Amino acid sequence: MNRFVILAALAVPAAAAAQTGDASAGGAGSGDMERAAATISAEDFARRVGVIAHDSMRGRDTPSPELEETALWIAGEFERFGLRPGGDEGSFLQRYPIRMAALEFERSAVRSSGGVELAFGPDVLPLAAFGAVLPAHGEGGVVVLTGGTDFDEVEQWELAGRHAIVVLPRDLPRAGQTIPTLVRALRARQVASVILPSQAGDAQWESAASALREARFPARRDQSGGGPAVLQVRDAALARILTPHGVDVQALRDAAGGSLRRSDVPGLTLRVTQEVRTIDDSAPNVVGILEGSDPTLREEYVVFSGHMDHVGVGRPDERGDSIYNGADDDASGTVAVVEVAEAMASLENRPARSMIFVLVSGEEKGLWGSAFFAENPPVPVERMVANFNADMVGRNWSDTIVAIGREHSDLGETLARVNGEHPELGMTAIDDIWPEERFYFRSDHYNFARRGVPILFFFNGTHEDYHRPSDEPEKIDAEKAARIARLLFYLGTDVADAPERPRWNPESYRQIVEGARSGR
Repeated sequence: MNRFVILAALAVPAAAAAQTGDASAGGAGSGDMERAAATISAEDFARRVGVIAHDSMRGRDTPSPELEETALWIAGEFERFGLRPGGDEGSFLQRYPIRMAALEFERSAVRSSGGVELAFGPDVLPLAAFGAVLPAHGEGGVVVLTGGTDFDEVEQWELAGRHAIVVLPRDLPRAGQTIPTLVRALRARQVASVILPSQAGDAQWESAASALREARFPARRDQSGGGPAVLQVRDAALARILTPHGVDVQALRDAAGGSLRRSDVPGLTLRVTQEVRTIDDSAPNVVGILEGSDPTLREEYVVFSGHMDHVGVGRPDERGDSIYNGADDDASGTVAVVEVAEAMASLENRPARSMIFVLVSGEEKGLWGSAFFAENPPVPVERMVANFNADMVGRNWSDTIVAIGREHSDLGETLARVNGEHPELGMTAIDDIWPEERFYFRSDHYNFARRGVPILFFFNGTHEDYHRPSDEPEKIDAEKAARIARLLFYLGTDVADAPERPRWNPESYRQIVEGARSGR
């Protein structure tokens, strides 16, 4: 369906007019609360996810035209709900500066001492996960590494200044883990480059090349040189360099297995040139504010957040799909915040404290948008009493959601009580079950926590479609996600109406807030 038709279908006015109340009156009555919570429906949730995770949004990379379109759509929703703009100069959009890097294909090449030149694009592509955004220049001899997944020998080899051509088995087990492990080991040996022969078909290769030509990557502070390039080179192109020296990539691949083995290629040198240019740009956050009803407490704010970006267009999967839709990560969390905003705005009697709803970008690049927002908020950060962050709430268990950070403040106790008061939701919030993954430090809530705002991070965990093109809208459990959004709605109103603001656990405050300030 055309996404603009979907947008029109969603343009249902929300009851945004509010009556003034006070905290002692308890804010909204039970009937008002139930009516507002009922605006959060599975049908609305599914439709909204279908808008921002549609193929036409091309994965909402930061920056991209599709991310801008997503931000404008959210701003339009906030305006319909009657929220007050919290962005730049009366706008719902808050823009922040970014510096990006782009590969210069025409100025990049692999050249051999035999006079063969392989071009970036038709013959060579960088593996973006391994520093494709940094300039690389290296000239030296060639060593061919072949075998299996036992890389212990690498630490014993003298490889500095050599171009390492790595021929791995056809069906490499756990390639997503094995190749990064090998690349790290070779970089530690100071190789000039890592070259991986590729058997990709024409359609797959051309799709990847097209995506990389358009791709923009985070620019690092030092763009003067990034160490060895990590490249994939098509088999036929690589044969033009290696065949005159008696090296048969296909035969080596067929014989691969066991421990990694090395062989030098006498008389052959390569010169790898990978050029990069930097681009100054900007990206949006979307900020809406709902004013509270109490004359005093309305100066304090409950903040709801999620990230509207994903990773854009990338390497095609086995189906040839190269669009990373990001339906769960994090269209689901984005829509949860939008649904809560609509429900809050529809209350006839608003909660005592005010609400900020912020959808940030750049999370996938390193929490960019939330870092900027936390440093440049529309209200002093000291007035933010709590942050509820939703990042991936649409998959996995139908009756459970993990609430990371419960142990660090009395928000954990509040959540347990509110959760118990609403058994009709059929949703149990549990403690972090993956502490070793350090998820507390990996999403946007952390930029609030380190500034002293107590947080809860709602997260359903990763799955087989995480950061893959298969994270599609039809896989979202919208009924479950709507129940999580209702839990967030009830939790937010409870905190907003409480006489006292949430309190940190002293030891957690020392470690997280004071530790961040001191750089520990």
